Amino acid sequence: MKKLFVYLKKYSRECVLAPLFKLFEATLELIVPLVVAAIIDRGIGNGDGGYIIRMGLVLATFAAVGLLFSITAQFFAAKAAIGFSASLRSALLKKIQSLSYSDLDGIGISALITRMTSDVNQVQTGVNLTLRLLLRSPFVVFGAMVMAFTIDTKCALIFAGVIALLCVVVFLIMLTTVPMHRRVQGALDDVTSLARENLNGVRVLRAFLREDDEIEEFKKRSDRLNRLQLSASRLSALMNPLTLIIINAAVILLIHTGSIKVDSGTLTQGEVVALYNLMSQILVELIKMANLIITLTKSLACADRIGVILNTESTVLGGSAVPDSTAPRGKVEFRDVSFKYNGAGANAVEGISFSALPGQTIGIIGGTGSGKTTIMSLIPSFYGATQGEVLIDGINALEFDRNELRKRIGIVPQKAVLFKGTIRSNLLMGNELASEDEMLEALETAQALEIVQNKEKGLDEPIQQGGSNLSGGQKQRLTIARALVKKPEILILDDSSSALDYATDAKLRLAIRNMKNPPTTFIVSQRAQSIRYADTIIVLDDGRMAGIGTHDELIKNCTVYREIFVSQFPNGDELS
Repeated sequence: MKKLFVYLKKYSRECVLAPLFKLFEATLELIVPLVVAAIIDRGIGNGDGGYIIRMGLVLATFAAVGLLFSITAQFFAAKAAIGFSASLRSALLKKIQSLSYSDLDGIGISALITRMTSDVNQVQTGVNLTLRLLLRSPFVVFGAMVMAFTIDTKCALIFAGVIALLCVVVFLIMLTTVPMHRRVQGALDDVTSLARENLNGVRVLRAFLREDDEIEEFKKRSDRLNRLQLSASRLSALMNPLTLIIINAAVILLIHTGSIKVDSGTLTQGEVVALYNLMSQILVELIKMANLIITLTKSLACADRIGVILNTESTVLGGSAVPDSTAPRGKVEFRDVSFKYNGAGANAVEGISFSALPGQTIGIIGGTGSGKTTIMSLIPSFYGATQGEVLIDGINALEFDRNELRKRIGIVPQKAVLFKGTIRSNLLMGNELASEDEMLEALETAQALEIVQNKEKGLDEPIQQGGSNLSGGQKQRLTIARALVKKPEILILDDSSSALDYATDAKLRLAIRNMKNPPTTFIVSQRAQSIRYADTIIVLDDGRMAGIGTHDELIKNCTVYREIFVSQFPNGDELS
């Protein structure tokens, strides 16, 4: 939690004023029992109606001023807590954006979602309650004990004993529940992970009639979360009954002792009532303090989880090197490159060597899991080569200035991702300075111009989250247009035309090749026809290069490529 205090710095004024006004309110509360005692002993005891009215007005004034103090304190506490959580979420998002693909793979997307939502909300609640109660409750408890000593020492010793006993109970429960709440949040990660996976793959689950199995698995994880929450809650729930038992036992002892002293004349009836009121205040505040500590234990557990993310050392790749103006722009070279994912038993790709000159088209084909996407992820240094070198314009990708490298590369991933907004806002993600003419040109090249022309609002046509109001082919063409708006020197099309028919796919490839300054284009595809006319075709098989060359060369010399091609063109008419 200490490491998160930096995000409260800009709210230091609120962090001082909130507890300060709470202390003002608490001071008034501590004076009330003495006023009540005076009303009983002097007003009622002497039959002085005027005194009772005057003291009643004093109590009403205390109530009004105390309410004003309380509202003011709540305002400052809420402002600080909400501002703190907003800053914390921004810092978390910034940190997540700075993490490498390997870091994200290790942490897990579902765990990050839980930290951004549930954990931050819990910490926000903890900060709010801390500012309002952390000083107020102890102040009232010890203030009531001090005031009890000014009334009667023997009765005040009951207060001291009760407070000591309650502190032991509260801290024992707190120390026990903190690790339990950590386990609860971990189980929540598991539930979130499964829910996210099911929502993303709902169509697949229905297609394979796996709904019942997934519901059962979700029930198992939810039951585990429920058991952990119940265990933590049962222990936390002991706080209130234990404090009530101790306090009520102390009240009984106090009234018994007070009655004896009243009978002997050493205490007045008003003083006994004042002591009882002070004890009641202690009861209320200790219950508040117990609930605060329960909340704090959860907040501390969540703060630790957030701190783990914020303290994660990013392994994002990149240096500061930038090619000089005379260097070729768009040249890509792999030199005996191998790569293994974290935790994997074997290399995903191994011994990859090839060279792509500026403006060339490189086709990459191979079976599922052969490493096609992995190779494409090494070019923009999303991952770093385990062995060998990936050179971009003559510079190792790991030493290339990361921002400069990404500016030169346009990427269209396997899954077409569009963001909620408009067609225009999605295209401008590729180049925020692009003119309307440049956007229309990119749409035309991507064979997506008709999408805009058929929409009532054109470029300002709304896009729902994930592009849910578009077909698969429309989404793919718009994501290609987004990459082309960037005017990249290297264009990576990672199986990004799978939803397009053969005619549209052919038009797209021809349009890219005929661009004024065509980029070095990498086409990853399962279709042999899509990469048939590439300058160089790389054939992958189980992470290794099974062949490299033109279509004609591979038909003659590469068994893997020939098998793929023949499986798609069984008549053999296309073989040449």
